[in-house]
Amino acid sequence: MTDAPATPPATPLSLLLVHAHPDDEVINNGASMARYAAEGVHVTLVTCTLGEEGEILVPELAHLAADREDGLGAHRMTEMLDSMKALGVDDQRYLGGPGRYRDSGMMGTPPNERPDSFWQADVDEAASHLVPIVREVRPQVLVTYDEIGGYGHPDHIQAHRVAMRAAELAADPAYGTGEAWAVDKIYWNAMPRSVLKEGFERMKAEGKELPFEFVDIDELPFVVDDALVTTAVSAADFFDAKVEALRAYPTQVSTDDAFFALSNNVGQSIMSVEHYRLVKGERGPVGPGGLEDDLFAGLRG
Repeated sequence: MTDAPATPPATPLSLLLVHAHPDDEVINNGASMARYAAEGVHVTLVTCTLGEEGEILVPELAHLAADREDGLGAHRMTEMLDSMKALGVDDQRYLGGPGRYRDSGMMGTPPNERPDSFWQADVDEAASHLVPIVREVRPQVLVTYDEIGGYGHPDHIQAHRVAMRAAELAADPAYGTGEAWAVDKIYWNAMPRSVLKEGFERMKAEGKELPFEFVDIDELPFVVDDALVTTAVSAADFFDAKVEALRAYPTQVSTDDAFFALSNNVGQSIMSVEHYRLVKGERGPVGPGGLEDDLFAGLRG
């Protein structure tokens, strides 16, 4: 009797996220990252800069500022190690190696004009450092920012451009070395207008201070129409991990302010459901709300 042919092993699930600075990944995707890491998905984070130009919220560390000792980037690397540990993620890399590209600061500022800033980098050259990672970890899913970088930060815009270009190049057998790999689904981070509106209304009802200067939702640049949102990843079990990961960035994030120190589960409802916009690939099965509830929807065996 001839043995039946062996069933080929399923391709391990792999998720790749491309972010601009340390802490961006937690704010946008921390609960999702923790959820997928706990499920056994290979989660890879590529961070494009060290965040050298960030504002320092810890007075005792003010000497690390860019206009003083310029040591914030190295310090934020240590913060990221603690953050990744909180999320259960053990594959974090810097694009081109630590310090290859410098934090560009805000548009129109002197750091933005520095030749070593990420904003000044050639997109194809920067993407050439990401392509080998794509071909190595073979992600079915890639997550990054939208074309305006969420709110217009030059490094976020550049991260978007580099991630999208790298996905294109990685799929081209004629480009570079290594086996070509086509990412099945690409998502951009999204904050639905209705979700933020509901959160603000609940905060007002409780007498909480709103976390932004603007009270008109439509004035916030990172808010998107609900119709553009395709996916809502619910990870309530990993809310605490996300908060712990945020607390790992004390130079950048104050988790005691109104946005995070919320009562009656307002913060949990906002922070543990992370929304996305599918821009490449086939939409998978949807739930009652008409949204995917899994970045790998339609890809699981």
